[in-house]
Amino acid sequence: PLAGAIRYALTRMVRLRPYLDHGILELDNNTAERAMRSVAIGRKNYLFVGSQTGGKAAAIAYTLIETAKLNGVDPQAWLADTLARIPDYKINRVDDLLPWKTAS
Repeated sequence: PLAGAIRYALTRMVRLRPYLDHGILELDNNTAERAMRSVAIGRKNYLFVGSQTGGKAAAIAYTLIETAKLNGVDPQAWLADTLARIPDYKINRVDDLLPWKTAS
């Protein structure tokens, strides 16, 4: 049984390697599931989505908000600042507005 367990681990080493090389990666998706819990709980309350386009817009909004939270940035302040700055911002420098650039 021990040899079988070792063989099992060795055959999956290629998939495991990124977690060993990059300490920021997590082995599970518990953080993402906790972040999405409010969406699942309030699913019936989100009738405003109403269409595929509305669903895509909601997904984008949730992604931006949760990304800001994960980077330690206040989502409301970051979104307000970004939306105010984006019309006059150079398109080739729009990456500077991302939450992880703002957090540092």
